[in-house]
Amino acid sequence: MDNLLSMEHLTTDEIYELIQRASDIKKGDLKPRNYEDKFVANLFFENSTRTKSSFLVAEQKLGLKLIDFETTTSSVQKGESLYDTCKTLEQVGADVLVIRHSQTTYYDELETLNIPIINGGDGSGQHPTQSLLDLMTIYEEYNDFKGLNILICGDIKNSRVARSNYQSLTALGANVMFSSPEAWKDESLRAPYVDIDTVIDQVDIVMLLRVQHERHETGEIASFESKNYHEAFGLTKERYDRLHDNAIVMHPAPVNRGVEIDDCLVEASKSRIFKQMENGMYLRMAVIDYILQTKGVQKNEITN
Repeated sequence: MDNLLSMEHLTTDEIYELIQRASDIKKGDLKPRNYEDKFVANLFFENSTRTKSSFLVAEQKLGLKLIDFETTTSSVQKGESLYDTCKTLEQVGADVLVIRHSQTTYYDELETLNIPIINGGDGSGQHPTQSLLDLMTIYEEYNDFKGLNILICGDIKNSRVARSNYQSLTALGANVMFSSPEAWKDESLRAPYVDIDTVIDQVDIVMLLRVQHERHETGEIASFESKNYHEAFGLTKERYDRLHDNAIVMHPAPVNRGVEIDDCLVEASKSRIFKQMENGMYLRMAVIDYILQTKGVQKNEITN
């Protein structure tokens, strides 16, 4: 694995390898070697809290030196292309780039770069590290994916999380269903659309999606009523109480409390929302370490 661009590019063996590696780092069974002579640049062209901060912590724990980059103070403001920005960072010594961009499949124009790219989210396309940390969280709970019934609720059309997780979970043997307003369906994804109230007591995992206000047409989002959405597609207290005892609740965050999920349920006993955030840092450590090894930069030292 030279880059991490899309869940479609990963084999199931690679997915399990990354989950296991992240779990071992978390438990202290795997100690990655310090990458103190290597440089990383984080190029976030969209706002981010969880993804950006967990990458930063992961990189610092791995000993990587950070190249200071902010879009607001860079030559992007002068019209520099994404390719030229990335090529510049390659030439000044970056060993790996983490990129989040509003353009779907932005990485297609970066194929001639000679350093690895980790996709931190591309438009309405993919969010592979989010998908992997979700898989890690699920695996911690169930130790398998085959036969799990998973309901993904919300803004399917505009969610890179929905797309990434549908592809990975289906490949791993889970049964994925969607629940969504008609206007936010994505018919290119072949999971069945169901009524949340019909299946809520049968699912092992209910995965809620943030309403992607920034990706909707102005008129469409202007007519959006959060209360109506919550009652039709959100996780209410009544629906939560119908979940079976071992079911879990997930959300990639940021959470619109009272919209996708009732405020009192964000930290309820079945919620794994903050566990997902914790796992994100370990998973991103595992991805960076794995990619640097694949590129022959260094080899891991395993401490048993």
